Order: sequence, then structure tokens, then C-alpha cells
Amino acid sequence: MGKEATNIVSKEGVRVHILIDELNKLYCDEWLAYIQYMEGAQVASGLPRQSLVAELEEHAAEELDHMKKIAKRIIELGGTPIIEPKAWYKYSGCGYEAPEDPDSRVILQQNLRSERCAINAYNRLIKILAGRDPVTNKMLVKILQEEVEHEQDLEDIETDVKSLNFSKKK
Repeated sequence: MGKEATNIVSKEGVRVHILIDELNKLYCDEWLAYIQYMEGAQVASGLPRQSLVAELEEHAAEELDHMKKIAKRIIELGGTPIIEPKAWYKYSGCGYEAPEDPDSRVILQQNLRSERCAINAYNRLIKILAGRDPVTNKMLVKILQEEVEHEQDLEDIETDVKSLNFSKKK
């Protein structure tokens, strides 16, 4: 635990234990997103399978990186990341949508919902901190930026699917 790091945050009026709880929620979200994207990439079928699988695998790797960064920050603040997978469901704010329907279009929509939830979750915590914890804030802003990029990547695939469906109707 970084005692001075914790002191700085506390002096700014941040309740460290609440911040750790909020970070743990994001940590759980990232684990579940990682699993959701990897599972979706495995079972996806139909159009736009190829582009979607590549995107999901890339996003999964980035979600895993987010999880590691959040875990590191939780530890720096004197906390412990939630290490029990069963607890991830309990603490997650965004949840997990199992890719039970392998249709790539369904998986695409599931993952768009997950990205939008993540964007809102990161944005909410950034607003709560309002510059009172510059280290955590910088990390959250960087992750938020990547989540926004993920949403755009998936929206681009969605646009491609819509244009493909439109051209089939002619």
C-alpha cells in the first residue's frame, strides 16, 4: 500500500474505502467483459463473423489490460481486488451477457451494450473524483478513451452490417 498516495487522496476528501469499492466494481466489469468478448469470439457465426471476431479478440486483450491497471491501483490504495469469480457477478455494474445466440449480429449488440455501460461507469467515477485523485483520474480517463474507441469499432461493424442488409434488399 502506498501510504502517501492514500494520504493525498484522503486529504482531498476522497473516502479511500469507497474509492476501492468503486474500482473493484470496474475491476469485476473488466473481467466479465474479457470473458464475454472471448466467448463471443469463439462462438460467433454468420455475417459479420470475421470482422467481429477480430475486434472482440482485440477488445478482450484491452479489457484484460484495463483489469490489470485497476488491480494495481486498488493495491496502491491499500485494497484488494475481488479475486473470487463468483463475486464478479455480484459487484459488477455492467454484468455479463453470455453469447447464447451465436448470431454475430446478436453478439455485436450485446457487446455494444457492454461498451456503453462501461463508458457510463468510467465517466461517472471520473466526475465523482473531479480531479481529487489525479493518479486514478488519469488511469480512468485513459481507459474511458479506449472504451469509447471500442464502441466506435463496434458501431462501424454495425454500420457495415446495415449497409450489407440494405444492398441485399435491392
